[in-house]
Amino acid sequence: MDFPSTQFVPSRMMGTYQPIHQIGMWGENFKSIGNPSISASVIVEVDNKLENESETASHEMPAPSCKHDQEASKPFDKIQRRLAQNREAARKSRLRKKAYVQQLESSRLKLMQLEKELEQAREQQGLYIGGGLEAGHLGFSGAVSPGIAVFEMEYKHWMQEQNRQLGELRTALNAQISDIELRIVVENGMSHYFELFRMKSTVAKADVFYVMSGTWKTPAERFFSWIGGFRPSELLKVLVAQLDPLTDQQIFEVCNLKQSCQQAEDALSQGMEKLQETVSATLAAGQLGQGTYFPQVAMAMEKLEALVCFVNQADHLRQETLQQMSHILTTRQAARGLLALGEYIQRLQDLSTLWATHPREPA
Repeated sequence: MDFPSTQFVPSRMMGTYQPIHQIGMWGENFKSIGNPSISASVIVEVDNKLENESETASHEMPAPSCKHDQEASKPFDKIQRRLAQNREAARKSRLRKKAYVQQLESSRLKLMQLEKELEQAREQQGLYIGGGLEAGHLGFSGAVSPGIAVFEMEYKHWMQEQNRQLGELRTALNAQISDIELRIVVENGMSHYFELFRMKSTVAKADVFYVMSGTWKTPAERFFSWIGGFRPSELLKVLVAQLDPLTDQQIFEVCNLKQSCQQAEDALSQGMEKLQETVSATLAAGQLGQGTYFPQVAMAMEKLEALVCFVNQADHLRQETLQQMSHILTTRQAARGLLALGEYIQRLQDLSTLWATHPREPA
């Protein structure tokens, strides 16, 4: 996924600091002190007043001291808060660093797992060299195409997710959950098949013969394969038998869909036959036996590029058939259809396993 880049434009803030001057003004309250014209009684009165003020001041002295202590304690509290903030910031920084290290370790383990699976896929492909028919996509050197190795690794994960989704579908149908919740499960199942079609389109660009041969599938699946996958009209036969009862309108729409699928399949099959004839005629052009045939092979290569379009069109027809069926059926019927399709594929795989392990009669 690409994320939009963010540009950070540095900004500069300039502040102006101006000194603050505090000006105190004091009045001259006792200008007349020392004046010889002042009487003794006035002097006595002033002395008594000064004495009373002195006593009052002596009682009030702690107040300024407390106020001074409070003022002095403010910087200390500020420092404590700053230290607490620094400790909290350091703690969060350690947590972020720990999470980052854990993420790196997790990514490293995933990379090791992918490398291991890729190596296993290469070893598995190496076994195909002696298999005759399956060795076609390896070339004469037996080297595995990187696109094929990646696809087979992805397909392995796809099958694991497919099995998980089948279990989820089975549980959802037995639990009688709401149609809204069941619709989410159905849409996830549909998207999972669409992801397979996307994967096949990518690997077809790397080696279209590999997709056509269906090497990644089991022998029983390949037996029913049509242009690299299942035939949509045959799929409808399997599903409809598991979806009874259907309404008359649903039966009518399914019949129309089946007829449309057969027409499209016939058109693609005829196109494939025409392509085979064209490639064969191109390779046979000129006189055989002279040993110079590279121009014919180059021309045949250009014509074979159309084979990728046939694979993509066949998968598009399969995808459209699944979508149309989901529109015709109710949510619960669509869930039952996806479950039936998944179990049908599992039965084909089990058939291949049984065929491979059953005892053979000696020749």
